[in-house]
Amino acid sequence: MAPDPAARFRNRRPRGTIFVAGTRDAPRASTRSLPHCYSEAMLEPERREILAHLEEGWKALALALDGVDEAEAAWKPGTRQWSILECVEHLVLSEDFLFSRLEVARPAAGVVLDRAREAAILSRGLDRSTPMESPEVGRPHRRFQALPEAVAGFSEVRARTVDWVNRLDRDPRSWLTDHPIIRGPVNCYEILLTISMHPRRHSEQINLIRSSFARSRQLQPAGKSPV
Repeated sequence: MAPDPAARFRNRRPRGTIFVAGTRDAPRASTRSLPHCYSEAMLEPERREILAHLEEGWKALALALDGVDEAEAAWKPGTRQWSILECVEHLVLSEDFLFSRLEVARPAAGVVLDRAREAAILSRGLDRSTPMESPEVGRPHRRFQALPEAVAGFSEVRARTVDWVNRLDRDPRSWLTDHPIIRGPVNCYEILLTISMHPRRHSEQINLIRSSFARSRQLQPAGKSPV
């Protein structure tokens, strides 16, 4: 039986998902950079909310990839549509880029709070009724040759994000950065919300691809492959 690329997700969370910085169980801080000065402390309920969203995305992707084999991972519903492998590569590229936006954030005069935009990020992140074109930085370019390699790449970038959130000791809403799609400055909390919702959005896309792949196999003559 071919190895299951999603197996590395099962019964495993990225390092630190359920930990909170400052507790005795929290992972030791690494040497990765953090913004060095915040104006207000990050509240623990908000930290837990972000961590919960990150874990929900992790689990959604794991479920969507469960049982995907090499042929299914490489199959495309259409010439201009992505394969499952390309979807996962897109998640890796996008999260890596958005994380870089956290690293270059600049301090605001105070806490910048926009509840309406936060709610919109959460709702629109799951709404696939309106197609969104990926910016160039997030478009797959065959960085990974096989799904297990892409899954490992996502595992790495997601663990880094979780570790960053766990070690925050100030409010990410008091630091501003930019986003490739959202106009104007956004705060780091909004970037974290975007990161956390992204895998859930593309998990739905992966499920649609899998349904199309299954239908294509049913229509194929015996002995033929849909790839």
